[in-house]
Amino acid sequence: MNLNEEVHKAYEIIQNGGIILYPTDTVWGIGCDATNPEAVAKIYKLKQRAETQSMICLMNGEKMMYNVFAAVPEVAWQILDLSEKPTTLILDQPRNIAPNLIATDNSLGIRIVKEPFCFKLMEKMRKPLVSTSANISGQPTPIAFKDISPEIIKGVDYVVNLHREKIAGKPSTIIKLTNDSQVKVIRK
Repeated sequence: MNLNEEVHKAYEIIQNGGIILYPTDTVWGIGCDATNPEAVAKIYKLKQRAETQSMICLMNGEKMMYNVFAAVPEVAWQILDLSEKPTTLILDQPRNIAPNLIATDNSLGIRIVKEPFCFKLMEKMRKPLVSTSANISGQPTPIAFKDISPEIIKGVDYVVNLHREKIAGKPSTIIKLTNDSQVKVIRK
């Protein structure tokens, strides 16, 4: 399969409210349209995860960030510019997103991706993509496609046929930023 064909197939599934298993710039992820609460609920159910445990959204750039956040602290851009590895930022007061993705403190974790599949898919969707590790909640994060449980593979609507031989990188660094410029490192 080539990249464009996989983007098209994943897009069709997502447009119809489905969930996909796909490679990210860190680990294999389970994802869907981040504006579709029913699709988000399917992921929580598949992962056997409480909806109070938030998931992150991938974005493909500044325009998408400003569609989801009216205000992005300047320090967020500085952190993203200086980061040498994938970095997830938790920002306050998201909008235009499925309510069941928003944490109880009215924040949302986001990561801007460079990985070609994710970038092109979101370009086509014109929306953020949910991303959560491809495991049952509480189980170890799989470091390669071959480590993903059959339950997860059978539970999604489409498995992207790219990079299945690749060993994943480490999960992203997570940094929480508040609108009043407080910075807290959650995971290095």
